[in-house]
Amino acid sequence: MFRPTAAGSVDALDLWQKLRDELMYQNRFFPDVKIDFDRLGDLLFYLKISPDEVPSLWYRARIQIGDAPFSAAEMSAPPKRTASHGRANPAGIPYLYLGSTPATAVSEIRPHTGEIACMAEFITQPDLKVVDLRRPRKTVSPFLLPDATDIVRMRSDLPFLERLGEELTRPVLPNAAAIDYTPSQYLCEFIKKRGFDGVLYRSSVSAGINLALFNPSRARVGNVSQARVTRVSIDVGPVGE
Repeated sequence: MFRPTAAGSVDALDLWQKLRDELMYQNRFFPDVKIDFDRLGDLLFYLKISPDEVPSLWYRARIQIGDAPFSAAEMSAPPKRTASHGRANPAGIPYLYLGSTPATAVSEIRPHTGEIACMAEFITQPDLKVVDLRRPRKTVSPFLLPDATDIVRMRSDLPFLERLGEELTRPVLPNAAAIDYTPSQYLCEFIKKRGFDGVLYRSSVSAGINLALFNPSRARVGNVSQARVTRVSIDVGPVGE
């Protein structure tokens, strides 16, 4: 029976784990651990989806402060000097985070019951180059590759791609975000360096999806509406799950 080797997957996963630990706790800007960036660049090509697969309508939410809603301009990405760190961006480098539905956008800002959320519609430009890290096994089909060697290599790379997708979905506590976001910021910096406009990833707090745009001008803000948060749902489970 034909069984593809998993050696490449194990090596890539091990190197990524070492790299993320070094970025978080040892060397932030000049890490010693090196991964195969040429191969990672090739893999991003297979995760690129066509522009017509990227929804054009997205949403961003902010908790309203005071009696008046935010203006359309205030609903865009924050100024450089006030941009805090996020899943994809380091502090001071503002990206535009968008949710696929109003509920997803509101969930991402961790609201409390009774608060009022301002929600803005955003229309993205039609020619976006986006990496889809939601479900690599569904996005990439190894059997569309030209020869058996490429198929074997891609099959062994899929667990590594899934791990990269998990970096952007992994639940992070607010008081640990400055450290825990470092690996996903590093990954997104590489994706941006390869000429992509943004990355799609699953929401960690809702059933929707998110889009992180590296250049906020690639989306145009539209209508701004208000909504009151009437209920916040909490699920609990055993520690370690």
